[in-house]
Amino acid sequence: MTDVPRLVAHRGYLHRYPENTWIALQAALEAGACWLEFDVQRCADGHFVLLHDADFERTAGRKLSVFDVDAATLAGLSVHEPARLGGRFAPLRPSLLQEVLQRLDDYPAARVMVEIKIESLQHWGLEPVIDGLLQLLEPHLDRCTLISFSEAALAQARKASPIDIGWVLPRYDREHLQRARRLRPQWLICNHRRIPPQSAPERGDWRWMLYQIDDPQQALYWAGRGVELVETGDIGTLLQHPLLATRACHHRR
Repeated sequence: MTDVPRLVAHRGYLHRYPENTWIALQAALEAGACWLEFDVQRCADGHFVLLHDADFERTAGRKLSVFDVDAATLAGLSVHEPARLGGRFAPLRPSLLQEVLQRLDDYPAARVMVEIKIESLQHWGLEPVIDGLLQLLEPHLDRCTLISFSEAALAQARKASPIDIGWVLPRYDREHLQRARRLRPQWLICNHRRIPPQSAPERGDWRWMLYQIDDPQQALYWAGRGVELVETGDIGTLLQHPLLATRACHHRR
């Protein structure tokens, strides 16, 4: 195993662009990201939109629930994150999952972690959400991994599809590692701060991705302990490091 990880762009190029938007994802790819990660929520009409929260207050300045909107309503919103980024990227329409998947056809080497959020599972029900999501992801199984904090959602996906799955661990302890062995995900995903200092992540039939890492030396530290993927919000800066740059992807469109 290499001691240099591949980097995953957290919600796209999060530090410089509005999160979970196509321009953030495209900027990450152009910077050299091999992997993208983004969040999806299910709307009232069954569409899936790239969104972390259950409403648009933080990203669009609107106290509007994602569960009350349809694709037509989304077209009138601007998710340019005014509180964080001002008006620099306005107007910026929310990105629908089906549109993003189509655009990613121009980047055949890119791989994607698609996180289905707990709020949508709780609001609409596990099976309707997972079934609808898998319909969209099915033509893209070679590049997409479905991830979630919900163990039950991933188990449902495992029964219905050969898609790769990744469990985002709510806690790093013996109980959750035993549950991971029963679930058998391709990836285990964890906040690096949850792993005890000076220890390596538990080995198993999975591969590891750690998140909340924006320091190049920290990324290399964890790679030396068996971590294959490191998720960062500052993909461009980390890929300027000479070692991390050797694992960049140069996409041909």
